[in-house]
Amino acid sequence: QVQLRESGPGLVKPSQTLPLTCTVSGDSITTNSVVWSWVRQPPGKGLEWMGAISYSGTTYYSPLFKSRASISRHTSENQFTLQLNSVTPEDTAVYYCARVGGWGEFASWGQGTQVTVSS
Repeated sequence: QVQLRESGPGLVKPSQTLPLTCTVSGDSITTNSVVWSWVRQPPGKGLEWMGAISYSGTTYYSPLFKSRASISRHTSENQFTLQLNSVTPEDTAVYYCARVGGWGEFASWGQGTQVTVSS
């Protein structure tokens, strides 16, 4: 029932900012106790949790991304966003948004969007 869709540029240049948006349908991003996460997977590597924003607007960041990432929400559009500053080729990955339920389950995922950082 819940559907998430990532959108943003597929190609960015080193030193630029990567802007990504997750559009949610079938649920409200303000639903009680739900957290909305960003996760990425570089080629040949495992999943990397980046950060999240809760139903109330509280943000959480992985130490690996805290200095460069910013997560916001737009409740009227039922969207939440990720901005990743100062990207390098090592930021090349498939980026996912996900819904985290009250039990901590990552039960709903977007299909992922490929982002390549290259000059």
